[in-house]
Amino acid sequence: MTLIKRPHMQSPALNSARARSAIRAGSYEELVERITERFPRLPGQLQRIARFALDAPEDFALGTAAELAEQIGVQPSALVRFAAAVDCDGFVELRQLFRTQLRARTLTYRERIERLQSRAPQATSPGAVFRAQSVQAIAELQRFQHAIDDRLLTQAVELIATASQINLLAARRSFPVAAYLAYALNQLEVRTQLLDNVGGMNREFAARIGADEVVIAISFRNYTGDVVDIANSCRQRGAAVIAITDSKLSPLISVATLSFAIGDDGGAAFRSLVEPIVLAQSLVVAVGHRLMAERAHQRTLSRSAAKEGRRRQAMSAGPSKAQRVPPRGAGAKRPGAKQ
Repeated sequence: MTLIKRPHMQSPALNSARARSAIRAGSYEELVERITERFPRLPGQLQRIARFALDAPEDFALGTAAELAEQIGVQPSALVRFAAAVDCDGFVELRQLFRTQLRARTLTYRERIERLQSRAPQATSPGAVFRAQSVQAIAELQRFQHAIDDRLLTQAVELIATASQINLLAARRSFPVAAYLAYALNQLEVRTQLLDNVGGMNREFAARIGADEVVIAISFRNYTGDVVDIANSCRQRGAAVIAITDSKLSPLISVATLSFAIGDDGGAAFRSLVEPIVLAQSLVVAVGHRLMAERAHQRTLSRSAAKEGRRRQAMSAGPSKAQRVPPRGAGAKRPGAKQ
């Protein structure tokens, strides 16, 4: 008996299921938005997975279910439940979205070296500690240069450059970043107030912040409640709030006009300030360029206005004395000339 080979055909139901899955999954950006929006309603284990996925997307993209479960401290089955909670058809599809994002930027050699070194026992001599901190800072900056959207930087610079006053709000580990911004912006002659809570007066000073001012609120995990509350009250009164924080799940995100979530290596014993300081310096330098360009434009306008004013003044004064006096001998006979 001869077997007739029929062409392979997929069932309409299977095709429809795959199409629905693709629509649910969407892009990496859409996935991040769903995780952030649903985070408050997730159970505790799934919140831990969400925080790890957003704070360490490269590790999430490259790890197996077993490895990730061990790192996060959950059961592998929790990863499957998390995938379903954010509309992905299983853990593999969820991880694939992270890998798609990772392929857009190949890991640098620094990052690969850091991964290898992280498996070695930690050295404790001063020189070894210094070198380890330096390697960590370099790796963080390698990642960080791809993490900030240029459009977000432009919006922040415009807000800072056009505000009537900049108010810096931070506490504990994030306070050095606010102190630097206060110093540097004052050097640019930008009107700035550092809310340093001397005498416990932050709330009273913040109550006078108006709608034409900007608040730069800085807070990292574990977040300072007063910073979040004061930033929220200022936003409700109409002030723009720029948040510098460490995660898309930070409570500052929901109260901010715009926010920089710079990422946080929660596994590091001592979390670095390299990234927020570099961001602060970048904002200061960019604001300086913006203000210099504006002042140069104003000088050009002033010179043009002064020149036009002198021209109009000359026209309104009528002909000059030299123009009114006829040339010598014009209309009169020279002495001794014949009549």
